[in-house]
Amino acid sequence: MKMPESLLLALSLVLFAVPASAEEGALNISYVKSPFNLQMIVMKEKQLLEKKLEPMGIKVKWHEIDSGAQQATAMASGDLDVGGVLNTTSVQMANAEGNPVIIIAGAARPTDVFALVGQENGAKTFADLRGKTVAGPKGTVLHQLLVAGLAREGMTINDVKFVQMGIPQGFSALMSGKVDAALIAAGALVKAEQAGKPIIATASGLVTPILAMCASKTFIDEQPELLKIVVETQDEAYDWIMANHKEAIALGAKEQGISEADAERLYAWSHYNKRLNENDLKSIDGDMTFLLENGMARNRVEARSFVLDSAME
Repeated sequence: MKMPESLLLALSLVLFAVPASAEEGALNISYVKSPFNLQMIVMKEKQLLEKKLEPMGIKVKWHEIDSGAQQATAMASGDLDVGGVLNTTSVQMANAEGNPVIIIAGAARPTDVFALVGQENGAKTFADLRGKTVAGPKGTVLHQLLVAGLAREGMTINDVKFVQMGIPQGFSALMSGKVDAALIAAGALVKAEQAGKPIIATASGLVTPILAMCASKTFIDEQPELLKIVVETQDEAYDWIMANHKEAIALGAKEQGISEADAERLYAWSHYNKRLNENDLKSIDGDMTFLLENGMARNRVEARSFVLDSAME
């Protein structure tokens, strides 16, 4: 029997009014364990979200996506409700392109976790990279690190052969000698050091990496109670780490495939937090100027426009 057009219209309005996560009975969240996101690791491995949401009939669906740009795209398409960890560079670039990705909580300020690493008998400085092949993930804080370091030497990204690669692929290319340098982080950085690869520079003094938990504007607007639970669970994971340091380090080491001693180093480098502060906002706005001047973004967006008030200290 053919359904009347008025009924079809009413049904469509109802369907579109129901948030995707509520309609599917699921929370779609990215699992981002790199560079060394202990809050995420603890949250997933100890099933903190599942314990809260599954009694409510909401299933937690984890999606392993390390790239901030890919997380932003997934939130724009509705395939992801919450981006577990994004660097603020990716958040800025998404918002500058009209994709409202909103910071809902802090995560870390891991200045020493990100680095540019070279070959044993190769480049020692950014100036030495002229004409050399450098691998790294485009549109990330690592990409920004490279551009900033080159700019300090009066160079641009066009002065090197930049090859887009994720951190695992860049690490492999570095270790096999296929590239002259690679932008890597966390466990890959520790392993490269152990193999004798020299660190050309870390992010320190060049950029200030800020990692944050984010969500799509649709999710924030339509699921405020679920949003609150997600942030509270992130806070719970942080508090558990602070109260159970040794166990947290062991959990992180196992998940990253590194020793507990190396996990301790990454922990010390990560500077975890729950919320952003005013200095973070100033740093983010400074990064926006840098992104515009170096052709990494087309439109200016102010940090305050994509940070929830509740995400601030």
